[in-house]
Amino acid sequence: MTALALSRIHFPITTLGPGQRVGVWFQGCSIRCPGCVSMDTWAVGKGMTTVAEVLDVLAPAVSLADGLTVSGGEPFEQPEALAALLRGWHRLGGGNVLVYSGRAFEDLKPELSKLGGLIDAIIADPFVRDAPQTLALRGSDNQRLVPLTARGVELFSAYEAALPVGARALDVLFDDDTGDAFLVGIPRPGDMVKLAAALKAAGHSAATTEDVR
Repeated sequence: MTALALSRIHFPITTLGPGQRVGVWFQGCSIRCPGCVSMDTWAVGKGMTTVAEVLDVLAPAVSLADGLTVSGGEPFEQPEALAALLRGWHRLGGGNVLVYSGRAFEDLKPELSKLGGLIDAIIADPFVRDAPQTLALRGSDNQRLVPLTARGVELFSAYEAALPVGARALDVLFDDDTGDAFLVGIPRPGDMVKLAAALKAAGHSAATTEDVR
């Protein structure tokens, strides 16, 4: 069985691609962009599972979801697991696929050629904390959204437009077992730190996974 280091799975999410989506976050990232909002996904050797077990979790959501978004961490640091997950998703009849990577698009071309149409669009390049943030789905405007299939062109070309003022940027999700709340999406610079401070001031327990170096 193919091993996979997994951070988390959420469904539904609406801020990381069109429609209601399944979100899968890989665990482990050596890129570690300064200011990353997902610092909890950097460490390696955590969340070990298998692709088969993840697909078992995803299966009930496939018929309800419009697509799959894979992020991290850095998915391409687990290339075999990524390929197996995407093949399994399509075998289940899943919809379009968007993958996030902090690597340059040019460096990803060999891996993408092996995946043969399993990814409809990719958002590539490292997050740059001091760059503008005006484009949809991206943490910084240097990041490139590249459609890789005809379906990707159809679904994701609209996201090349500037992010409308006041557009929904975050989903709020709850863990039924622990009562914890999670925010999923692309926060604006400083949003997570400000939110954590406001919650603490109101007497709530709050933490942020944002790198504040």
